[in-house]
Amino acid sequence: MRKWLLLTAAILLEVTATLCLRGALDHPALYVLVIVGYVGSFTVLALVLRAGLGLGVAYGIWGASGVALTALLAALFFGDPLTGVMGIGIALVIAGVLCVELGAQSARSSRAPEEGEPS
Repeated sequence: MRKWLLLTAAILLEVTATLCLRGALDHPALYVLVIVGYVGSFTVLALVLRAGLGLGVAYGIWGASGVALTALLAALFFGDPLTGVMGIGIALVIAGVLCVELGAQSARSSRAPEEGEPS
C-alpha cells in the first residue's frame, strides 16, 4: 500500500510542476514550484522503486498518469483543447498501463521462488 501512495505523490508532484511550468510563463515566481515539483517527483519515484514496485510498472503508471492528468487539468486551467481524439488517446494510454500492470502481476504469480526464498 505504501508504494502506491508514494507513486500517487510522485504523479501529483510531477503534474503540479508541469502545470506550474505553463503558469510560470506569466508568473516567473512559479519556477520555484517547477523545480521543487520535479525534484520531489523524481525523489519520490526513487522511493517507490526502493519500496519494491517494478521499474516498468512504476514508470509506466507515473508517465501515463502524468500525461492524462496534465492534459485534463491543462484543459480546465488554461483552456487547452481536449478533443474526442485526445480523449481516446488518454483512454488508450490508461489501457496500456493497465496491461503492463496486469502482465507484471501475472509474471510475479507464475515466477518460481528462487533458492533461499520462501515458497
